[in-house]
Amino acid sequence: MATRTEPRENPSHEGGSAQRTIGALWLDAVGRGRPEPAYLDEREGSWQEVGLDEAAARVEAMANGLLARGIRKGDAFALLATTSLEWALFDFALALVGAVSAGIYPNSTPGDVRYIVEHSESVGVLVENEEQRMKLEGTDSDHVLTFADLLALEAQGRAYATEHPTALAERTATIREDDLFTYIYTSGTTGPPKACLITHRNYYAMTATIDGLDDFIVAGDVMLLYLPLAHNFGRLMHLSGPYAGFTIAFLADPLRIAEALPQVRPTVLPSVPRVYEKVYAAVSAQFAAATGVKRRIVDFALATGRAVSELRREGRPLPRGLALRHRLADRLVYSKVKERLGGRLRIGISGGAPLAQEVAEFFHALDILILEGYGLSECTTAATVNRPSSFRFGTVGPALPGCELRIDDDGEILIRSETVFGGYLKDEEATHAVLTEDGWLRSGDLGTLEDGFLRITDRKKDIIITAGGKNVAPQNIENALKATRLVSQALVVGDRRPYVSALLTLDEAAAQAWAEQRGVDPAEASMSPELRQELQRAVDGVNAGLSRFEQVKRFAVLPRDFSADHDEVTPTLKLKRRVCEAHFAAELEELYRST
Repeated sequence: MATRTEPRENPSHEGGSAQRTIGALWLDAVGRGRPEPAYLDEREGSWQEVGLDEAAARVEAMANGLLARGIRKGDAFALLATTSLEWALFDFALALVGAVSAGIYPNSTPGDVRYIVEHSESVGVLVENEEQRMKLEGTDSDHVLTFADLLALEAQGRAYATEHPTALAERTATIREDDLFTYIYTSGTTGPPKACLITHRNYYAMTATIDGLDDFIVAGDVMLLYLPLAHNFGRLMHLSGPYAGFTIAFLADPLRIAEALPQVRPTVLPSVPRVYEKVYAAVSAQFAAATGVKRRIVDFALATGRAVSELRREGRPLPRGLALRHRLADRLVYSKVKERLGGRLRIGISGGAPLAQEVAEFFHALDILILEGYGLSECTTAATVNRPSSFRFGTVGPALPGCELRIDDDGEILIRSETVFGGYLKDEEATHAVLTEDGWLRSGDLGTLEDGFLRITDRKKDIIITAGGKNVAPQNIENALKATRLVSQALVVGDRRPYVSALLTLDEAAAQAWAEQRGVDPAEASMSPELRQELQRAVDGVNAGLSRFEQVKRFAVLPRDFSADHDEVTPTLKLKRRVCEAHFAAELEELYRST
């Protein structure tokens, strides 16, 4: 994943054998040094550079402060905050003293917060502010800190280090790679979250896969990171920054991505598909509205881009004439779309949920490469990813270095690697259900391997079995429906039903543009027979590529999008199917009412 100016030596602790721990990862990065800023921190409306030396001094002070407060090796300590520099530095401080972090999503309810704090038996919690502190009412953690308290913790740590100059190094030297590093709580679509037991070795090995992926991260890269650090995808990116030597700009509010992109101008953007889908919908709507000369320019640019995309995917050189047309199309069209993403994006990374193939192909035709990967918390983030030099849209790429993949007899994807977790905290039954005796992780996902590239077909538990006994994989149908410009979200249903149906939500920007073009009140667009006819044509187009039993026979347009506020999506914006179906039970029943 990385190209470096000098090789990294294997980390070792004082007086001990080499140990792959997150503390060693951090100290190794600090020891190498670097001219580029380690972080960009948004303060008072501007992005300020934070050097690695400054960050290292803060981490050391926090770690000594934790020692001064009696935090022991193996103690759990929760973090409840948005994506921020404070979260990241405190995480490294916990790693240096051997505490076990437990990330909590900042939008968690008080009940969810209490559950994780109590389930993990956290002795302390770092919260962002007083509003988040209020969610802890009813818990009895000994140490509750806000971001505002960190300066005092650092001051206490510096004083402690003066009196005990070797204490931190001695503690860090006791930490071994098979010691627990963190509890990653799954953001599952059903039931209470389970805590994945992730060791230092798990996350070190996960981060180190970057060494075997050429040109994934290169010198001078800047990453805009808005993903929640309580999630394994965001956590990996934060740990990879010091390891690989790129700059991370932390964005606390994911709703401000459009504002932050032109300010940070990232070269790498890790994201869930929803962000790319939103840009795709907006650009598609803009292209569709173009007329006259503008429309001819758009058509020329898309045709040129698709031709270039096909050759690049095959690894073939561009003919001179096509290369010249491509440069012209870039000036006229592509560059304007690129500006939406900051103007210098080298690669986008998509994970956490499936990305529709049509979306990836559309961006590549606009000279923007989005690489999709796949994994789960139980394998410490990722198992596969497409590479800049070798990618296949519609797949999640080949296995990462050191990772083995196997497809079981029933189509389930099995994973084996050093990154596979040690099980679920306090849940042996669930652990035995996903880990085989010979070390394979049952992913719960169905897929196929095509020349080494993994294609995900669906979640095992999401498979629909119709009343006629036909098995239908809803995920691919939903992705196809979402690729139509008017659709924001799609939920395909039909389990134990006579046919397949869908609940659709409208993309707000696309629906408004559609309404304005036709002189319709945007507030009434969802009720328009014309809009329903256009949606029907989109559904018919999707159905044309499906078997008869998979086809969507009826659909309903919902009055609002599925949202986290209604507990209908996970932090990575995957739909909680059962919750969505319960919230829109009346609309569902109407789809199956006799006509």
